[in-house]
Amino acid sequence: MKLKAMGLLMVSSILLFTGCSEQKQVSTDNIEEFVDYTITGVEPGAGITDVTKETLASYDNLSGWTLQESSTAGMLSEVEQAIKKEEPIIFTGWTPHWMFEKYDLKMLEDPKKAMGEVEEIHTIARRGLKEDHPGVYQIIDQFNWELADMQVMVSEGLNRPYDEIVSEWIEENGDQVSEWTKGVSKGNGESVEMVSVQWDTELASSELVKQVLENHGYSVKVTDVEPAIMFQSVASGQADFSVAPWLPSTHKAFYDKYSDDLDDLGANLVGAQNGLTVPAYMDIDSIEELQPKP
Repeated sequence: MKLKAMGLLMVSSILLFTGCSEQKQVSTDNIEEFVDYTITGVEPGAGITDVTKETLASYDNLSGWTLQESSTAGMLSEVEQAIKKEEPIIFTGWTPHWMFEKYDLKMLEDPKKAMGEVEEIHTIARRGLKEDHPGVYQIIDQFNWELADMQVMVSEGLNRPYDEIVSEWIEENGDQVSEWTKGVSKGNGESVEMVSVQWDTELASSELVKQVLENHGYSVKVTDVEPAIMFQSVASGQADFSVAPWLPSTHKAFYDKYSDDLDDLGANLVGAQNGLTVPAYMDIDSIEELQPKP
């Protein structure tokens, strides 16, 4: 498969580069002071932001630490600057994401599982979608794909538009797409609305589902919203479905609030993960190695 091959080549190149270079190890002796007892994070209200705050409270050795809330773009900019200088930085990372292709990173071990264990990305639908659009419902219910495919697609998305990448993927993975559309009659142009979030992973998955549905005769509108609005709009019937919720940790608060008013069709991808993340050159492997603020 072309995309997978390109992804493996990219990973191999990163590993080769890392192995050939003699990166110095940044000692743990002054990591805490260098980062000013601060975790670099993303947007306020993001699922991983709430989980990180809970993590700071869960570990006694993180007493006095703070989470610097910013934006995803802002956090990644700080990560890039730190790596260019081979300086320490601790930030909120998640996979799949292109950051793990572009940089040599590692998630810190989390013995308390405070950042959550393996995440699943679920498909949710409004009540009544199965009766109103049974074909759409069946396709999104049968939709599931692999972490490796999403990771490669997201990495490709750094340099190319997702509609182009997804179109190629569908052409190269016809057998898998056929499993998603198996037993579903062609649509007659019926319109449905999918809500998503402005994350690279969800830009990829939402575009994939959009094209699969459109190729099968449906008209699909995709609207990117904040996570809370994603759940609220599906639960209220303002939107038809989403393939973007991360569970059980990242979007737990929103799911708990709205789950009684929507249909959870289960996981469409398994193996996502959140974690406190550092560049591989940092000589630290576990959250428990960090020291509390004096």
